[in-house]
Amino acid sequence: MPIFTPMNKFLIVGLGNPGDEYRHSRHNIGFMVLDALAKELASGFSSSRLADVAEGKIKGKTVFLVKPTTFMNLSGKAVNYYLQKENIPLKNLMVITDDLALPLGKLRIRNKGSDGGHNGLKSIQETLGTSDYPRLRFGIGNEFSKGRQVDYVLGEWDAAERNELVPRIDIAVEAIKDFALMGIDKTMNAYNSK
Repeated sequence: MPIFTPMNKFLIVGLGNPGDEYRHSRHNIGFMVLDALAKELASGFSSSRLADVAEGKIKGKTVFLVKPTTFMNLSGKAVNYYLQKENIPLKNLMVITDDLALPLGKLRIRNKGSDGGHNGLKSIQETLGTSDYPRLRFGIGNEFSKGRQVDYVLGEWDAAERNELVPRIDIAVEAIKDFALMGIDKTMNAYNSK
């Protein structure tokens, strides 16, 4: 009997919008988390098809970091392209996204779930034909008045929020590394209470 060896390649996708005007917006927390992870892995992003891409190693596992350049509502195109290109199974995909329903900096890791009205997740679900893939939802809070959701999501972090974000981004980076090393179930158990 051959010994089963799990796939050692992972696709980590951070959701956001391309362009300097969105760089520091709440909607781009997925990009911010990937930037921090790439820095830790001593890897840089380069422009590629549908995305900015970086590659790194986590204890022998290869991770492809993808920041789609398609705008949020077309994120599924980039996710699907890199899953196919690198032949990575869905269970080795993790999508990092902002979440209005969670308090600022709160992390929620799931192995599947609905799009929750998020255009990036909606695009991924429509393109892949499933919502059964791991995701890390990063809370951005919901301190906005009625009818101002778009302004809030596309608005920039204030100074106090930025200070709070730094340690939470570090925890998100650790969670992604642990996902690659020990799988989604153990990662959920370890981080959903933090």
